[in-house]
Amino acid sequence: MKNVLFFLGLLVLSIQAYSQEFKLSGKVSENGEPIEEASVYVKSTGAGTLTDSNGNYSLSLEEGTYTIVFSFGNRLTKKVVLNSNKIVDIDLADAQESLDEVFLSSVRVNAQSPITYSNLTNEEIEDRNLGQDIPVLMSYMPNVVTTSDAGAGVGYTGIRVRGSDATRVNVTINGVPYNDAESQGTFWVDLPDFASSVENLQLQRGVGTSTNGAGAFGASLNILTDSYKKEAQAEIANSVGSYNTFKHTVKFSTGLINDHWEMAGRASKIRSDGYIDRASSDLKSYFLQGTYVDENTLVKALGFGGKEKTYQAWYGIDAETLENNRTFNPAGIYFDENGTMKFYDNQTDNYTQDNYQLLWNQDYGTNWSSNIAVHYTYGRGYYEEFNEDAGLTNFGLQSFEANGEEIASSDLVSRKWLDNDFYGSVFSLNYQNSNWDVTLGGGWNKYEGDHFGEVIYTRFARNNDPYEPYYFGTSDKTDFNIYGKANFAITEKLAGYADLQLRTVHYETDGILDDGSQFLNDDNFSFFNPKAGLTYEFNPANQLYFSYARANREPSRADYKNGDPEPEELNDFELGWRFNKPSVQINSNLYFMDYRNQLVLTGGIDDVGAFIRENSGNSYRLGLEVDATVRLSDKITLRPNIAISRNKNVDFVSTFNGELVEYGDTDISYSPGIVAGNIFSYMPTDGLELNFFSKYVGEQYMSNIETENSKLDDYFVNDLNIQYSWEGAWLFREVVLTALVNNIFGEEYVSNGYYYTFDIPNEDLPSGVQTLDGAGYYPQATTNFLLGLTLKL
Repeated sequence: MKNVLFFLGLLVLSIQAYSQEFKLSGKVSENGEPIEEASVYVKSTGAGTLTDSNGNYSLSLEEGTYTIVFSFGNRLTKKVVLNSNKIVDIDLADAQESLDEVFLSSVRVNAQSPITYSNLTNEEIEDRNLGQDIPVLMSYMPNVVTTSDAGAGVGYTGIRVRGSDATRVNVTINGVPYNDAESQGTFWVDLPDFASSVENLQLQRGVGTSTNGAGAFGASLNILTDSYKKEAQAEIANSVGSYNTFKHTVKFSTGLINDHWEMAGRASKIRSDGYIDRASSDLKSYFLQGTYVDENTLVKALGFGGKEKTYQAWYGIDAETLENNRTFNPAGIYFDENGTMKFYDNQTDNYTQDNYQLLWNQDYGTNWSSNIAVHYTYGRGYYEEFNEDAGLTNFGLQSFEANGEEIASSDLVSRKWLDNDFYGSVFSLNYQNSNWDVTLGGGWNKYEGDHFGEVIYTRFARNNDPYEPYYFGTSDKTDFNIYGKANFAITEKLAGYADLQLRTVHYETDGILDDGSQFLNDDNFSFFNPKAGLTYEFNPANQLYFSYARANREPSRADYKNGDPEPEELNDFELGWRFNKPSVQINSNLYFMDYRNQLVLTGGIDDVGAFIRENSGNSYRLGLEVDATVRLSDKITLRPNIAISRNKNVDFVSTFNGELVEYGDTDISYSPGIVAGNIFSYMPTDGLELNFFSKYVGEQYMSNIETENSKLDDYFVNDLNIQYSWEGAWLFREVVLTALVNNIFGEEYVSNGYYYTFDIPNEDLPSGVQTLDGAGYYPQATTNFLLGLTLKL
């Protein structure tokens, strides 16, 4: 409770801050003609204004250095040092940078939309981009909880938003779906160091706006990759740190050749031993981009991907081991003939993924623009596992006789393969004038996947023929959606928002699973997802919005494997207030997410570490979120946030001790009631920046029956980030030195885990069965560090 009061007090006291303000003013024009209603805003905060009928604008800002964005179809950014009243006139005739952003215009929102969202800029990403995955870089955004299997943010990482796990966070890259079509998850380990190629990202909490890919049930994450560069440049970035972690990155851009063509690329390698024993990561990735641009056209061809090999770290440990040996990893454990404990040295996850995108944006003049993207993703990889004394028939092998004795088991090594193709197209057409912003769009996407297993070694038995699988299955999934949405002016102060989406899904499977059972499905779904909202501007500093959104979603492959699931339905209500002054910005919102047949996490995991889900009937999430940016002076900024929520299954029923038990209203698993954070930034001198990050996550249950064995304790962690930028150093355009100390106070905490039950005979019970329960835990790293050096040419 003290931590909650600390963050609430910080929000209230920070608003009392005051510092000297200056006026930035001027005129925005195009070829000398004034532009009315051009946007002028501060890039880091979004605080800004619109030009009047004569193209004039005026902003009151505190003393400091700002990147100002001037936007009206085209966009231009300008760095301004404000230490007195200044006049800056801008002509947008030659500005073309905004064409990059149009790729996301169909899925992103702005301050005029009644949608709850947060942005993360390239500058904020660069501050801490030393090799950790994108979820870790997002961990201080409002109502976000992240975790890492290996404990230190390299390798497999996960994210939850409003208590909803990664399968419910819909991710697009340049508007193209990225979630795995079958599992619905997002595996950032397949794109190592992708943050080094991200221009910015937007996280929409709740259902958000209509987008491509699987429907959002917790949030939508929209990522824009690097924009093209006008001038040639290159950079080399290296970082080293705890657990033998290192990252090497090389980037380049040719700049615009003949004012129209650019080639750019990146290559990265990341290696880490991990905090958990043997939780090593060996990661490689690339990013290549070719761009053609002219006044009204932007075409990009992109290829990016990665190859990962990680030692398995999803087994977790029990409470006793957590207390006595918290880095222990049971993966690959076996005992030799002398009873000595050993570990198989290749108990690994291996996967390669290549992504290709062709993007075309066309501006047809003052009002109309369009974009279309075609994409293809090829993924393939396997889990390799040592199986001690495994039943031969479970792996398609025959028992045999040796020395007159039947041998039915053997130590063996198996590989479980996934080989898949994902391809399709997304498109949109946009119309804008002073009163309307209308988008018509949609997408068609196809997934084809093969699942199969091989035995590559046996100690006692005869292997199958080379490459003969002991199980094989196919999957096909087709996803089509079409939508229309509009922001429109009702009065001078009141704006409306309407969004209608129709989505159809066909999912078909055939073959057998790894346990030998048949896996046959042929399902069709049709979903209608309406959304609507209002935004009222009391004055330039105060804005109120309300929205309603419905989302429907099909089950995942794992849901079908574990039962007979029903599709989900969500009705999301959002009521928000935005306050925007030069020294203080506040975003606050109340949300109510009402679910039917929500597929909640049971707490259990399957044989490859994926979480098991089941329909829970009726459930809801009710919460308050507040985040702020407060400038105490030109050198000190605070960015606190807090989310307080109630997450409940209604009249929950589950089996325990062989009988159905009515538990009443219970907490939804993995849904902490309090999530809070803060970023304290101090810039003592030009080029030097210090950031102190704080994150509090309240206690949470890993089950839906509120058993004490499934409870995760609350935790409070703090990171320190120092960055020094030296412009014009030696032969370089810029030299950047970065230091990051994670968990600076050495908190021993657990951010994730699993809950399990098992039955044993008990003659004293009517059912004859007693259910015992327990938990597995994924401990996170104590104090650790990363140091980085970036040389920019």
